Amino acid sequence: MSHELLQNVRILDPESGTDTIADILIKEGVINAIQTNLSPSSDVEVQDAKGLILGPGLVDLYSHTGEPGFEERETISSLIDAATAGGFTRIALLPDSIPPVDNPATVSLIDRLAQTKSSCQVYLWGALTQGVAGKQMSQLAELATTKIIGFADGKPIQDLMLLRRLLEYLKPLNQPVALYGCDRQLASNGVMREGNESILSGLPGIPAYAETTAISTILEIVAATQTPVHLMRVSTARSVELIREAKARKLPITASTTWLHLLLNTQAISGKNKSLPFSMIPYDPNLNLDPPLGNIEDQIALIQGVKSGVIDAIAIDHTPYTYEEKTVAFADAPAGSIGLELALPLLWQTFVSSGQWSALELWQALSTKPLKCLGQKPTRIANGKPAELTLFSPQTPWKVEAKTLNSLSINTSWLRQDITGKVLKTYRNDFGLDSEMFRID
Repeated sequence: MSHELLQNVRILDPESGTDTIADILIKEGVINAIQTNLSPSSDVEVQDAKGLILGPGLVDLYSHTGEPGFEERETISSLIDAATAGGFTRIALLPDSIPPVDNPATVSLIDRLAQTKSSCQVYLWGALTQGVAGKQMSQLAELATTKIIGFADGKPIQDLMLLRRLLEYLKPLNQPVALYGCDRQLASNGVMREGNESILSGLPGIPAYAETTAISTILEIVAATQTPVHLMRVSTARSVELIREAKARKLPITASTTWLHLLLNTQAISGKNKSLPFSMIPYDPNLNLDPPLGNIEDQIALIQGVKSGVIDAIAIDHTPYTYEEKTVAFADAPAGSIGLELALPLLWQTFVSSGQWSALELWQALSTKPLKCLGQKPTRIANGKPAELTLFSPQTPWKVEAKTLNSLSINTSWLRQDITGKVLKTYRNDFGLDSEMFRID
C-alpha cells in the first residue's frame, strides 16, 4: 500500500461529531496522523484536497445482485465496482438470489464470489423463510453458523403466526433481523401511492395503510417478544409517527428509508417534480418501486425523520434490471432502480448544498448509523485506526451513461442526465476491520 497525504481536506467524523479541515496522512491503510500543516516525507504521495470531503466509508443496509441466477442484471463483481464507485465500503445483500440464501451452500458460493475483490466488504442477509410463497421457516440455527450478517426477507412476511414464531426463535440467536412492512392484500394490484396523483394518472393506488397496518403489527409483536428488529423501506408519514411512538416506548427497533423516497414523491411519476433541474419522463418505469414513492407529505416526513433520527439510516436498495425488463409500461415494469453510484452526489446536492441537513447528518445516515443497524461498531477517524474512508468531490460534474456506470444495469431515471458530485476514491484496509481493532474506544 502507498503512503498518501491529503492536505486541507474537510474531514467528517460522525462518531466524534466533528467537521474540520486538516491534513491526514495514511500509511499502509492506517491513519498515521491528523493535524494542520503536516510536512510530508519523500516517500509520501501528496494531494491538495482543498474542497474535498473525507468521511467514513459508506454502508448500504440492503441491496440486490443478479448473481447467482440473473448475471445479466448484475454480477457480484460489477456490484462491488458500482458500490466502490459510489463510496460504499460495505454492502449487505438481500437473500433473494437464485438459489436463495437459505442454506449454507449458497452462503459459501456468494462469499467466494465476493472474496475476489477487497475494495468492499459484502455482507449477506440469511433468508427468514423458504419456498416460493415464503410460508416455511428457514433453517435459522444452521444459517446462523454461517457467514451471514443477520436475517431478512426482500418480501414482506404475510403469515402473522409465522412472523411471531420467527421473532421468538430468533431472539436467542442475537443477530440482526430486518423486516419489510407491507400488507400485500391491502396493496392488491396497486403500482403507486394512493392519492391525487394516482387518481389523475389512472394508475391503481396502494393505500398508505398497506404499510402502516403491517408496521403496527410488527411493533406489537416486537413489544411482546422484545426481539430487536430493523424496519426496512419506511415510506409513509404515518409510519414515521408509529416509529417515533415506538422508540418513545423503548421498543428495540431501528428503521431506514431509501434514498429515492427522500428525493422524490408521486409527482415525479407524472413528470411534474419541480425540485429537479430536469424534467423526468412521465411514467418512467424506473420509478415503479416497492414500496412506491410517497405523496409530498410522506416525503417531507421522511426527510424530517432522518434529520431528527427517528429514521436511523438511508438505504440504497439497489435493484438492477435489464433494459428489456424495464422497457415496458409503468404498471408492467418490475419494481426497483439502481442507485449505488448516484445516491451520495444526489443526496448531497439536494440536502447539504441547500442547507436542509448538515454534512454530518447526511454522512452518518449513510455510514455509521447503517453500520450500527447491522450490529457492527464504527470507529472514529483517529490516529492508529484503519483507514476505511471515502473521498468525495461535491463539485465535480459528470454524466450518467452506460459507459460511466459500473453497474451492468442502467435502470435509473437519471440516465443521460448531468449530476454534480463524484466519489474520487475509497480507502479500505482489509487487516483488522472486523476485529478488536475496529471498535469505539
